Amino acid sequence: MECPRGEGEEVLVVRNKQVILKDYVCGFPKETDFEIKTSDVRLKVEEGSGGVIVKNIYLSVDPYMRLRMRKPQPNPSYFASYSPGSVVSGNGVARVVESGHPNYKKGDLVRGITGWEEYSVITTPDTLFKIQTTDIPPSFYLGILGATGLTAYVGLHEICSPKKGEYVFISAASGAVGHLVGQLAKLKGCYVVGSAGSDEKVDLLKSKCGFDEAFNYNKEQDLDAALKRYFPEGIDIYFENIGGKMLDAVLLNMRLHGRIAVCGLISQYNMDKPEGVKSLMLLVSKRLRMEGFMVADYYHMYPKFLDEAISYIREGKIVYVEDTVEGLESCPGALMGLFKGRNVGKQVVRVGQDEVIDK
Repeated sequence: MECPRGEGEEVLVVRNKQVILKDYVCGFPKETDFEIKTSDVRLKVEEGSGGVIVKNIYLSVDPYMRLRMRKPQPNPSYFASYSPGSVVSGNGVARVVESGHPNYKKGDLVRGITGWEEYSVITTPDTLFKIQTTDIPPSFYLGILGATGLTAYVGLHEICSPKKGEYVFISAASGAVGHLVGQLAKLKGCYVVGSAGSDEKVDLLKSKCGFDEAFNYNKEQDLDAALKRYFPEGIDIYFENIGGKMLDAVLLNMRLHGRIAVCGLISQYNMDKPEGVKSLMLLVSKRLRMEGFMVADYYHMYPKFLDEAISYIREGKIVYVEDTVEGLESCPGALMGLFKGRNVGKQVVRVGQDEVIDK
């Protein structure tokens, strides 16, 4: 559809499908918490305005997004809450279709903060970054070459400083971050064990990602006993993704001067009252270091990390696992699947075709 704009000029108007958060979410997210709406968007920005319009190709689905669906908290988390009635936002890979910014031109492939929608109008494109290396699938920039990969890299190298021969345990190890942490630790010469929620995921960790061992936590009635089987000499490094009972069991099995990088606590995100941890005194007696981190604090490391990660991919040193679903309507279900263990590796949604990528 075309809309008159001025003499001799016409503006293309397209239908824009969007995923709207209807209200704040209590407990596990449900399909009814979201609504699919369609509105019109004009594919035109004024030259010099600084605005950019992009057509989304891939959208990232991440556990932290659940935290943004809560009512604003008295002690706010580092994630601002979404506003009910607004488009869900997150990381995406997109194609620039119109630009009023000197750093972007029509046709550029970019990554950054977009919306769960077909087209996003971005008024402050400082959150966008051009994708320069195009011989690697663009969806990788939402995972191994994006914030996910940088999270794995920072948590292991900067927080835990692994040494050859150390014992490393990773919870949620078949997830987006976990399966990368394990492979990075193997490259450092560590002994690596991961936990996952199914036998199929356990097999993937051992056969495809090169973990030394892995176990299905759903089959373990006693997590402390399971960890003692796999780590008879204890754990030097724990990459924490779960929290709750898993963290308590790990603390019992940490070695003296062990390090714990706290990436997330996914078992707690849908609880009104998070579980307490009973074994924190072990931080003192074992002289442990447990540090939470935000990847945004380490974006200055991204260029160095990107060079290393691209080399690892090209040399076949790291296997990247991606779980892709099709269509914008799949976004809510993909998010819910994260909390039920349905995804394997990085969860992304392919919104639609891209003429350049699909050639």
